Amino acid sequence: MSLGPIFQSIEILSKEKGIDPKIILDAVKDAMLVAARKHFHTTEELVADLDPATGAIHIYGVKHVVEEVADPVTQIALADAQALQPDIEMGGEIRTSKPTDVLGRISAQTAKQVILQKVREAERDNVFSEYSGRVGEMITCVVKRIEGQDLIADLGKSEARLIKKEQSKLESFSVGDRIRCVIKSVEKAGKNAGVILSRAAPELVMRLFEQEVPEIYDSTVTIRGCAREAGERTKIAVSSRDRDVDSVGACVGMKGMRVQSIIRELRGEKIDIIEFNDDPIGFATHALSPAKISRVTVVDAATRHMEVVVDDTQLSLAIGKKGQNVRLAAKLLGWRIDIKSEEEKRQEVESQMAALVVPGAPVSVLMDHGLNEAMVEKLMQGGVTTVESLGSMTPEELEAVPGIDPETVQSIQVAVNGYYGQFETSPAEPAAEETPAAASDAAVPESESVTIEKSELST
Repeated sequence: MSLGPIFQSIEILSKEKGIDPKIILDAVKDAMLVAARKHFHTTEELVADLDPATGAIHIYGVKHVVEEVADPVTQIALADAQALQPDIEMGGEIRTSKPTDVLGRISAQTAKQVILQKVREAERDNVFSEYSGRVGEMITCVVKRIEGQDLIADLGKSEARLIKKEQSKLESFSVGDRIRCVIKSVEKAGKNAGVILSRAAPELVMRLFEQEVPEIYDSTVTIRGCAREAGERTKIAVSSRDRDVDSVGACVGMKGMRVQSIIRELRGEKIDIIEFNDDPIGFATHALSPAKISRVTVVDAATRHMEVVVDDTQLSLAIGKKGQNVRLAAKLLGWRIDIKSEEEKRQEVESQMAALVVPGAPVSVLMDHGLNEAMVEKLMQGGVTTVESLGSMTPEELEAVPGIDPETVQSIQVAVNGYYGQFETSPAEPAAEETPAAASDAAVPESESVTIEKSELST
């Protein structure tokens, strides 16, 4: 069966797909064998050979030379084999040519499917070996077509898929658009086999900064972490290895020129550039910008849990829209963050203090404040055992207690007032004014965290 133009097509296909021609030729041979078995309905061993001179494929039935024939379909006796081929020896093979011109249209379709399957498998293997080590790398590609909500991008010799969940909700693309993405993963099998791209991964922002900021490219400034909610806000932490280089300023650039192109690329997504700090308390103070933090307390260092207290007016800003600001800060730090206002913290402290006070002082303590023993016994017999319960009773309720008259009620009130009066203290001295140093500790230095928005840059 002459391959002529098919042989040329194999060479073209191998160059386009970057596949070794031998793999495609082997696929053609396998396809011809499948078609032959289906046509001849035989169980004998078949082999296919390509004639490089004519470009034709020949199919042969193979029988092995043995002394005793156990399976006449696959074996032949030495004497019978020598009758066909005199120089044959024990263990050799006798090949019988099979006609290929009788293979019909159905057999050709079967061969075509086998060839396509083999080519796809080889192409997937090539794509996996080429891109599996490039995960996280940024590439530029062209939107080739749209399949549902997914975009199919052209990478040159192969295609990649930008699935819906890896797209930013601020963006929409058309066929022919050039886009920059990061390689999210490379799948060898399954529904999304091939290269999976992302425009929503934090690695995209990191790669864009590496491209736009020379100090990051030469490692003077280092990206220490990045947390992102695509289409909404990104927080990126940076630090400098050179004391003379301001890491935040280097990323922002003169009049925001360096970060402006990144914001345009991300379609106006807000970016918080934060100075990294090895101290988690200081880092949390910066990470929660633009909110001003009053104080940060580490609740449990082992489980990485901290509590942040902010002024009542800063609570909503610290939490952010739908909790976004604190959620990104927690992701950037790798800590669990609880945010409370000053009022919430004050109420919490008061409730804790109240829990420490032992309730129910016995009424017998009133004997130190003018109440005689007989009156105390009458109160206890009447079911009044604590000063707190006694203080909450009205005069009418006291007179209902057996043995208590209006004069006794007055004596009881004087004793109760005397008991509580001992806890009263002189007015507290005014709190010392906050020193400039303390104030500077509570506030976030403006140079250590910068929030960039597209509208701000345009002004």
